[in-house]
Amino acid sequence: MDNYPFNTIGLCSWDIDRLNDTYKVLKTKFQVEFTGHIDFHLQQLEVFRNYFGIDLKGSFVIKHFNNDSYILFIETKTRTIAPKGGGIFDNYEYQTWALAYLKHDFGRVLIRRETLTDKIIELIHPVELDFEEDKAFSDTFYVLVNDRDKAASAIDRNFRNAVMDIRHEDFVIEIVEHTLIIGTQQPISPEKAVYLAEFVARVASMC
Repeated sequence: MDNYPFNTIGLCSWDIDRLNDTYKVLKTKFQVEFTGHIDFHLQQLEVFRNYFGIDLKGSFVIKHFNNDSYILFIETKTRTIAPKGGGIFDNYEYQTWALAYLKHDFGRVLIRRETLTDKIIELIHPVELDFEEDKAFSDTFYVLVNDRDKAASAIDRNFRNAVMDIRHEDFVIEIVEHTLIIGTQQPISPEKAVYLAEFVARVASMC
């Protein structure tokens, strides 16, 4: 039996291969090490709030000169009830997320690609943080915050440029004070996992 750098209990062979391929690709591009047990307090994050359960299958630190960042393999569980007394079914998915601890306090921030619905809602009830000096960023991303002054100060030009460089991918970013996480609720390829790792490495070193 192969020894994998993550917990394989409950994983099918396809999920094992995908996560292992992701790990191997990251190892070729970054200095990746095992973290040991770290509680990343994932339950406090809105991006995981709608799941019935989440479990950390593996976590790895990406070593940097002045700040580290992390890659997380996460198992999410949803529960569905079949019609007409058909029973209850648990569904599991395996996702790759990246996390960084930032120097500045952003408050609570959610950043995702802006949709047409977002634009319509904004016309009626302005809730989004826009950057008048950076129309390209504001036209591309929907930014929700709980402290406009704190977020406007922390989301500076360098941070916005880093986000813009991954705009072609359907990722969501959540920040809780000094903790940033980025990912998608869909399985991603090893190549896209590299985008996540590059982003958190970049923001961890400058924010």
